[in-house]
Amino acid sequence: MLEAAIATVIVMAAIGLVFGLVLAVANQKLRVEADPRIEEVDEALPKGQCGACGFAGCAAYAEAVVLNPNVAPNLCVPGKQAVADAVSRITGKTAEQVEPRVAHIRCAGTRDRTKTDYEYTGMRDCAAANLLHLGPKTCKYGCIGFGNCVSVCKFDALEMDENGLPVVNPNTCTGCGSCEKACPKGIIQMLPIGAHVKVSCSSHDKGAIAKKVCSAACIGCGICAKNCPHDAITIVGNLAVVDASVCTSKCVEATCLAKCPTGAIESVLSSAGKASVAMGAAV
Repeated sequence: MLEAAIATVIVMAAIGLVFGLVLAVANQKLRVEADPRIEEVDEALPKGQCGACGFAGCAAYAEAVVLNPNVAPNLCVPGKQAVADAVSRITGKTAEQVEPRVAHIRCAGTRDRTKTDYEYTGMRDCAAANLLHLGPKTCKYGCIGFGNCVSVCKFDALEMDENGLPVVNPNTCTGCGSCEKACPKGIIQMLPIGAHVKVSCSSHDKGAIAKKVCSAACIGCGICAKNCPHDAITIVGNLAVVDASVCTSKCVEATCLAKCPTGAIESVLSSAGKASVAMGAAV
């Protein structure tokens, strides 16, 4: 019995050795060398893992941009032009100019300016609250205020203020768009750096109704459009819409701000200053 057991062990060891050698040879023969440029690109990326490029993280984008000729080298929005140039240099591809952008909250409906329909006591999650009659605010277009956008920001560029609205820090916002995707109301917009004005409202209700539920609402009166000499503002669905490209390239003085009755359209520069102060206070 002992001799049979020893023989069995020896045979099994021999079989294992043979299989090990076969696998080692196969690995050597079939091994695909990784392109060293993939690691170079990955090192050049900001490692935010935000998904703005459309891929599942920086490593996935690095592999795709190196191996797939159809993947552009300028898809890393947080990295801006510097990263696009680095990826272009590594891959040998030509990168188009990256337009720097920053997040804008299209709602100024603070607690003291808006009305509510009910007291929400469920999960403190914007998407969950939105499932219950589109949230507790009477304005069904406005920010719910539970901070889903803040929780997904990889760059600490968002904070909830004491009035229940998210505040963007333009100095740290990369324009990656993660917050934009996380908002169930779709009130976060990416604005190009250099835009002069923005509309801090998303309501499509008619003027009287919008004003009744939120004192900061755009009432669609069109005064801003009439005061814009470059035709950069139109009224769409009772809401002022600014063509940021026209505003950025042609506007020298934002005359559209002067007579807005609710302050729904405001200067990007002045609100950016307020945001920086608010973020500093939060810290």
